[in-house]
Amino acid sequence: MICDNIGVNEKGHLTFAGYDTVELAEKYGTPLYLMDENKIREHIREYKAAFEKYFPQGSNPEFASKALSCKQIYRILKEEKMNIDVVSCGEIYTAKSVDFPLSYCFFHGNNKTDSDIEFAMDNGVGYFVADSEDELLAINQIAKEKGITQKILLRVTPGIDTHTHQKISTGNVDSKFGIAITTGQAKNTVEMILKLPNISLCGFHCHIGSQIFESEPFATASELMLTFIAEIERDLGYKCEILNLGGGFGVKYLEQHPEIDYTQKIEEISKILNIQCSFLGIDIPKIAMEPGRSIVADAGMTLYSIGSVKEITGYKNYVSIDGGMTDNPRYTLYESPYTVMLASRANTPKDFCATIAGRCCESGDILQENVMIPKPVRNEILAVLTTGAYNYSMASNYNRVPRPPIVMLGDKGDYIAVKRETFTDVCALDV
Repeated sequence: MICDNIGVNEKGHLTFAGYDTVELAEKYGTPLYLMDENKIREHIREYKAAFEKYFPQGSNPEFASKALSCKQIYRILKEEKMNIDVVSCGEIYTAKSVDFPLSYCFFHGNNKTDSDIEFAMDNGVGYFVADSEDELLAINQIAKEKGITQKILLRVTPGIDTHTHQKISTGNVDSKFGIAITTGQAKNTVEMILKLPNISLCGFHCHIGSQIFESEPFATASELMLTFIAEIERDLGYKCEILNLGGGFGVKYLEQHPEIDYTQKIEEISKILNIQCSFLGIDIPKIAMEPGRSIVADAGMTLYSIGSVKEITGYKNYVSIDGGMTDNPRYTLYESPYTVMLASRANTPKDFCATIAGRCCESGDILQENVMIPKPVRNEILAVLTTGAYNYSMASNYNRVPRPPIVMLGDKGDYIAVKRETFTDVCALDV
């Protein structure tokens, strides 16, 4: 199995976090998001322990809310004392609704509106991760009107090609995010910031992309960022307090994907930081990173009921399910790979090659192509593994399909974290 929270029981049913998935499907219906609460907490604690061991005091990981944003995840993060990053007022509102301390919140986004900035300030968001000169001027003006000084990090682009999917690579010079170092614009922007009276520059941020398995891109980003930090300290007299290296560690979606030891990766980054800072003659700043996928991806699984099995002689086979791109658009967007299993007969030989098709009236509504599973029959349960990240958070009501619930699995039992949408919910805003 691709993760240690997955197994098969004596009935031949797929298990997740020790629970029988077929029984869960019968209890809650399908489609159904499952989340392993213990696995989420395990990953959080691993990151926090590694930061405490390898980075300077005051360094902290931040959960990337865009991977999964709902009230219960913020309750867990609050209990585990982990910082968060957010990219919208909706995420801020959700975190605030469960009394998450927003002073430990970092607000991202390449186009924060004036109302976004006001909302975040009014709710006590600790840090803005500023993305452009226009945004900086707006933050300074609104902070002045409110009589506050706003803490910020400046997002810069180090100019790194991480060889991930083009749509999830964000560190290139021509990215829509941040301000480029290599063009000299980032340095000029720092010089501007230091003259703005209602902004307190606390450090710098970069993010090079997602689903990265190697340490080399992070090492390169660290070296480039520290070189920039040393130049700023030498030429402008500004000493960086926080360096945020973003997120992007990969996750094992398929059996052939490598195992990633996140603690080891953090140790490797720490060694690079120490060597480079010693070479440049600067102090190591506090380090932040933004794990999202690597906190929740393998803590998730989605269950579906099989509808039709369609065999096109000489061409291909389709297995249609009662979900699809409405609850997981990632294959449509990125051709993202997933492991698919027949939960009802997890031990049966996989002798049927099929494309898993969603229910939407859209030819591109596909979850995976050419996967090997036992030949299924109507109403059996299909499981798609490692769906905890960017599934619920990217779900939609296309074709007026209600979104599935999230059921948390933990030591105290299974419980609903997000209710299943109803047709009434889907129509709630119509007038």
